[in-house]
Amino acid sequence: MIGKNSPDEFSLYFHIPFCTRKCDYCHFYVLPDKEDLHDKLLESLLWEWEKNLPLIQGKNLVSIYFGGGTPSLFGPHRIEKLLRTIKQSPISFSSDLEITLEANPEKINLSLMQNYATAGINRVSIGIQSLDTELLKVLGRLHDGEMAKQSVFTVLEAGISNITIDLMYELPHQTLAHWQDTLNQVQTLPITHLSLYNLTIEPHTLFFKKRKTLALLVPNASTSLEMYKLALQTFEKQGLEQYEISAFAKPGYHSRHNVGYWTGRPFLGLGPSAFSFWEGQRFQNVSNLSKYHAALKNGNSPIDFCEKLDPIAHRKELLVIHLRLTEGLNLREFEKREGLLEKETLNCLNLFQEKGLLQKTGDFLKLTAAGILYHDAIAAELI
Repeated sequence: MIGKNSPDEFSLYFHIPFCTRKCDYCHFYVLPDKEDLHDKLLESLLWEWEKNLPLIQGKNLVSIYFGGGTPSLFGPHRIEKLLRTIKQSPISFSSDLEITLEANPEKINLSLMQNYATAGINRVSIGIQSLDTELLKVLGRLHDGEMAKQSVFTVLEAGISNITIDLMYELPHQTLAHWQDTLNQVQTLPITHLSLYNLTIEPHTLFFKKRKTLALLVPNASTSLEMYKLALQTFEKQGLEQYEISAFAKPGYHSRHNVGYWTGRPFLGLGPSAFSFWEGQRFQNVSNLSKYHAALKNGNSPIDFCEKLDPIAHRKELLVIHLRLTEGLNLREFEKREGLLEKETLNCLNLFQEKGLLQKTGDFLKLTAAGILYHDAIAAELI
């Protein structure tokens, strides 16, 4: 099973918030791409790492993820220094430690990616979003379709063969023809993994301010469903197996890091605004680089938000997230690890089985093909 964790496993997430330009739909904490801010962040991350060492001694690190923002702007020498510091720590490392770096097509070049490979990056996530140049303009992206495709081949030439791309649908002005054209082009790319997202309009974004207008421009529900089905057919032909609602991979190339999120593996998030999940608590660092830096410099915690999860609520939440995996979960093992599910929850699961949205075989419970389409509704009922 891809979704099985050992008790001592954990992951690391580094939030590198720098961007050349903030996309119109982006709701993450980002900052301008300035060299002095890079140095300030690196100093802070090294302090935070030292502060967290007592938590992780004796544990086994299985994945590191540099997200953002655009982490590839941070520079190979800074990433290399972070990785060298981590590898000198009193922890063990998975033999197939996955180290992912997010990058945008317009900033990818051969020399840069070769240096990242030398630094220790072995997986690259490229924010392609679309291969339609006009739709990329709508999203406020800085690359075009040809640049997006070339970036994949450049990363491969640099010696990194584990390549994943992000792809979006349900975009303003997007038609089935646009989507089919993008899917046809995706089939020509040497990728091992793909993450598929429909556009969501989040508060505190430029798109949110224009949401009433945009609502008239995005595909309707039936077109969106057709887009999703077309994607499933295309990726299957390409040898990309759906292993999670939004994730597709060639055999052996599922994202170890993201699987951890879906199965409740503990992780530490470092950097301004980064989230962590550790020993039953969820916490987040302050979303401000200056405050984050000042707190660590003074020997204080940069945590701005913390909640101790109620055991019952946590169990329901983990069940719902785990069901995102197409292989589902072993209910008997889940209850042995997390505690018995409440009668109300079990009754709800039975009801969804009767409706054909869930399927139970022995101890295994998983979403049906129809259930995958209605996961959000199932989640709302269970939680």
